[in-house]
Order: sequence, then C-alpha cells, then structure tokens
Amino acid sequence: MAASPLRLRTHKHIRKISLPSESHPLFRRFDEQLSKLRSSTCSSTLPSIRSKMDVLQDLYDCIDDMFLLSNTQQVFAKECQEKWVEDALDGLLMLLDACASSKNIISETKEDIQGLVSMMRRRRKDVSEFGTYFASRKNVKKLIQKSLKDLKTKKTPQANLDKDQETVVIATMMKEVGSITLALFQSLLSHIAGGSKSQSRWSLVSKLMQNNNTKPCQSSVVANEFEEVDVAVLAIISEKISKSNEIFKVQNLLGDMESEIREMEKVLESLFKRLIKTRVSLLNMHGH
Repeated sequence: MAASPLRLRTHKHIRKISLPSESHPLFRRFDEQLSKLRSSTCSSTLPSIRSKMDVLQDLYDCIDDMFLLSNTQQVFAKECQEKWVEDALDGLLMLLDACASSKNIISETKEDIQGLVSMMRRRRKDVSEFGTYFASRKNVKKLIQKSLKDLKTKKTPQANLDKDQETVVIATMMKEVGSITLALFQSLLSHIAGGSKSQSRWSLVSKLMQNNNTKPCQSSVVANEFEEVDVAVLAIISEKISKSNEIFKVQNLLGDMESEIREMEKVLESLFKRLIKTRVSLLNMHGH
C-alpha cells in the first residue's frame, strides 16, 4: 500500500490515505504532492504560502483527472445518490466562499500598499495621509479576524467510509484536499494580519531602526513584513523616522510586498477558478 502521511503546520492531524496496491498513476501523483506539501518548511512567508497554493492546485488537477477515469465514473453511476457526494459538493461551495473572502482581503491589502507607495514617493508627505493608511489597515485587520473566526468553524464534511475501496479513496481525497485548502487560507490571512501584541509598538519602532544594515524582511523583532510596515508608518507619523535612508528602506520593503501581493492575487484567482471547475465536474458526474 502507498500512504500519504501529510501533516501541515497546524494543530490538525490529517488522516492517511490508503490506496489499492495496484493504484493508478494519478493516485501516486496525488500522494507525491501531499508529501511535497508536508516537506515544505518556510511556512511563514508569502512566497512559501504561494508555493504551497501552487502545489494545492495540482492536487485539484489530480482530482479532476481522476473524475475522467472509467472506474471512477462507474462508482458515480452506481452511487450517484450517496450522501458523501452531496457533502463533497457542499464542501467545495464552502471553499469557494472562503476563497472569495480571501481574494477580497488581498485586493484591499494591495490597494493599501499601492496607496502607501504613492505617498512615500512624494517629496512632501502629509501625515494625515499616512493616518488614512492606518485607518484602512485597521479595517482590513477586522475583516481578517472575522474571516479567521469563520474559517475555524468550517470543516470539510466527514466522508462516509463504510464503502468499497474505490469510494473510500475518492471520498477521502476530497476531504483531505478540502482540509488543506482551509488551512492554507488561514495561514495566508494570519500572515497578512501580522501584529505582535506582546510588545508596545513604540518599542518595536525603536528596535526596528537600531540597525540600518539589516534588511527589513530579515528582522526578527517583528512578526512579518506587514507588521514591520505598520510599525514604520507609525514612526513616520510621529516623526521618529526622519532619515532618508530609513524611508528608502521602507520603500524597498513595500516594493517587495506589492509584488508578492500581486502574485498571491493571481494564485487565488486561479485557485477560485480551479474550485469552480472541480465542483462543476462533480456536479456533471452526479447528474448522470
């Protein structure tokens, strides 16, 4: 038997998938992609989250290709009224809602960053404009907290596994990929929220600017680049940052963030379309 001992860096344990001894290459590919996700290490940065989402899309490709197999279609022809199929459809709809919420938050975050970049490029910087960024950022954080709360209550439907081996494999694959998708949405939103509540922001501002040679994205003082920008903007507002090289450092960080946000936006849009395609494929099979 082949096995997929995937465990993302969450508190949830993801069940192993047992496949037939003579499994189709698609199942082995699915298994390999699960292992790839498990072996990923840098899970706290946007590039690593984006990379995992790319792998996730290949898992959905495997499932879509699996739907085209003759033995899979026979399973659906035999069990078209099974509750686990309805549950899988509901699960995909839930994931589409979660993906749409994540897309909206990413879009608002991109607009905030672009607005801040525009402000930073001006020779004359109006402090009130930086305050506008903070007000918008605060609103985004509220949206993130609400979305994270909603995601914690969402669970992919429990598959009814008291079936033949083929049905067990299909139902379990759908459940596992759904659980992974939810976990990645949570990782993305938590990263964008940033925020370290254990230290005062002004203390972070002081430490952040101690070493001009340290690249912002490598700082261990703050949670991530989003918090680092928040702290730096606070310092600008309070005029604690006056040196042009410090402002230039923040501008460089914003440029990198804007690029990553654009890429993440594309990945989420692609994933949204992939979820729609998978659900349509399942609906078509369920209807025949």
